[in-house]
Amino acid sequence: MIEIKKVGVADTTFARYDMAREAIDELLSLTPNIKIIRRTVPGIKDLPSAVKQLIDEGCNIVMAFGMPGKEEIDKMCAHEASIGLMILRALTGKYIIEVFVHEDEAEDEETLVMLCKNRAREHARNVYLLLFHPEKLERLAGTGQRQGFEDVGPLKYGGGYRH
Repeated sequence: MIEIKKVGVADTTFARYDMAREAIDELLSLTPNIKIIRRTVPGIKDLPSAVKQLIDEGCNIVMAFGMPGKEEIDKMCAHEASIGLMILRALTGKYIIEVFVHEDEAEDEETLVMLCKNRAREHARNVYLLLFHPEKLERLAGTGQRQGFEDVGPLKYGGGYRH
């Protein structure tokens, strides 16, 4: 019997795109062996509390979605939230996949939407691999994977690890 894994998804109303929905759709397309628990909070600094609640509810892994704005205060809030998530990782020993898309990562709205969609879905695939096939991630070590944009590939003389 295959064990059902619980995946927590935390996101915010501040974000301008529903990246959590993209990730959930991607996860459900990859396996029926997961249960999704979602928490939506107002802002990015609320994410650590939502993530902690999801871990306390027995989630094996949690995805935290945020979309900081272009202003300096938004970047500061994202940094503070990120520190909170790092502390939770250390204290709980759980994977918390931070999926932030900064509004100034793209020049126009069309590119920003593409980035949100791709980053959410690619990180969802990472979650799937962490839960069910971690050995496949090992094969990608050093290969210049990027979530959201095109992969950059390994360094010419460094190469990625291959089995």
